[in-house]
Amino acid sequence: MYDGPFCVLSIVDNHTFRRLIYEVLDHDPDHADIERFFRTFLAAIQRRGLVLQGITTDGSNLYPEPISKVFGAVSHQLCEFHVIKELTKAVLHALAKVRKELAATKPKLGRGRPSSATARKAARQAKQIEQNVGDLFQHRYLFVQHVLTLAQRRNLMRITRGRPELRTLRGVMDEVYRLFDRRCRSETALEKIARLRRRVRRFKWIGKTLQKLFSPNLEKALTFLDDKLLPSTSNAVERGNRRHRKMQKTVYRVRTGPHISSRIALDMERAAQRDLTTQALHAARGRKAA
Repeated sequence: MYDGPFCVLSIVDNHTFRRLIYEVLDHDPDHADIERFFRTFLAAIQRRGLVLQGITTDGSNLYPEPISKVFGAVSHQLCEFHVIKELTKAVLHALAKVRKELAATKPKLGRGRPSSATARKAARQAKQIEQNVGDLFQHRYLFVQHVLTLAQRRNLMRITRGRPELRTLRGVMDEVYRLFDRRCRSETALEKIARLRRRVRRFKWIGKTLQKLFSPNLEKALTFLDDKLLPSTSNAVERGNRRHRKMQKTVYRVRTGPHISSRIALDMERAAQRDLTTQALHAARGRKAA
């Protein structure tokens, strides 16, 4: 998490959503910072007799090399959300390019009301193009939304009439979402990726748009399919970051390095106290029920 000139490194337990360790840096992290941070965490879990079974990160290049050096061949999952985010961003960018090209075909109209038949035809054509561009912009979310209702699919068919490349773009996104179905194994998902990439290569326009499909990060984002305990996203870390941002809205002075560090430590202590209180309440209710 970046906060002005500071960067907060965090490791969070995905199953309890508790922050395990953190460090506040006053510069952008590099591989040496990440490796030192990981070695501190490794020493802490070894003192407790624990073993790291898997780790989930975003798609940053900062993590793979330090992870292999410190933890060895531990399962490394790239966040599914970050991978899909890059693909949806590419799809929306391609859609914006289509709108721009479509708007460029709009005929130029003279001043005033069209008087001749040719001018009236050009005015109708310009109005239709404006309507098509507006529809593609207003309903652009239909090309990247995970699940579409029947009405939304009918609307998508309407606004893509006469443009099969846009329908192919939506079909590719449907196949991308199906890759992350936990009901299949990674071998099946890899076969789906191979078929999807062959399909994309046949469409040169689509291939230029979705270069992210050929990134090795896509295979790394499917590691969780073979491990039920491995989280598919880094939501645990993002959740802690959101809580920190929310706290900063009410406590604006938390902007210096020492203040950021002390607030995170206070947040961790409060979380531990809440867990102890919850355990005590459950124990008291259990004795009362007995």
